[in-house]
Amino acid sequence: MPGSPSDHLRRRRSRDYADFADFVAARQHALHRAAYLMVGDVGLAEDLVQEALTKTYQAWPRLRSKGNPETYVRTAITTTAITWFRRRSWTGERVSAELPERSSVGHAEGVTDGAWLWDCLQRLPVRQRVAVVLRYYEDLTEAQTAEVMGCAVGTVKSQVSAALTKLRLDPSVLQNQAVTR
Repeated sequence: MPGSPSDHLRRRRSRDYADFADFVAARQHALHRAAYLMVGDVGLAEDLVQEALTKTYQAWPRLRSKGNPETYVRTAITTTAITWFRRRSWTGERVSAELPERSSVGHAEGVTDGAWLWDCLQRLPVRQRVAVVLRYYEDLTEAQTAEVMGCAVGTVKSQVSAALTKLRLDPSVLQNQAVTR
């Protein structure tokens, strides 16, 4: 029977899948960039986005009707990243094939502003990093950032403030400012 309830459900699921696929195609790169800035590793960022999109797909029919699935995905990315770092008792160290050279001669020529900013961002605790990424890289308001992080606006303000204070007190930040002036 063409008009049976099972046919209707099948068409609706097919439409949901197509809508979800369109959403992923349109937003995957932006979501991956945000995740990468939060976790600092390409592979981990890919895993993070994949897990968040899996959660989003499961909730897609409900999210599609509300009209703003991106907030849900960003929240899933943020909370999953924070949970992963808590579980791993992350110390901020990263495995690298090469040891970095620390030389003041030629340092300014060898390091771009982006690499310098990246290093500074990676030294922040995960919640502070997430708050800075969402506020300044993703250009979300304090209220939107609070919604994504699942916390109060005051918490966003304090996390950003603490991050900026830490960056101001970081000797490598001060050294780079002196070299570039």
